[in-house]
Amino acid sequence: MFIQTPTYEVSRLEANLCYAFVDSTRILIIYALNERPHSVTELSRKLVATQSKISRHLKVLRNLGLVDTSRQGVTITYQLTDHRLIEALDILRGVLRDNIAMKAGIINDVAHPVTSPLP
Repeated sequence: MFIQTPTYEVSRLEANLCYAFVDSTRILIIYALNERPHSVTELSRKLVATQSKISRHLKVLRNLGLVDTSRQGVTITYQLTDHRLIEALDILRGVLRDNIAMKAGIINDVAHPVTSPLP
């Protein structure tokens, strides 16, 4: 069975996509937009952040093609372009949970070593 490794260009594109997940505010924005579309003002209130901070993060997400906009009068509403982003974040959260559990197990083993009875 032949497994094709990604080319440099594909890896670079993947790295660019992962850039969306580098900042916790962007992750929170993605989760909020998964619930429903929001305006900058709504996201600012929900995430307790300044509108300028939310706007900067939305610009990054929009440049990556992960959010899209629609205009209703003077209000611009943002929505996710692909809800599989939540699946990706859920997988990452599972990896994180398992990693923390493994580390906790190692710490527990060190704190409470199992001693075998002497013959």
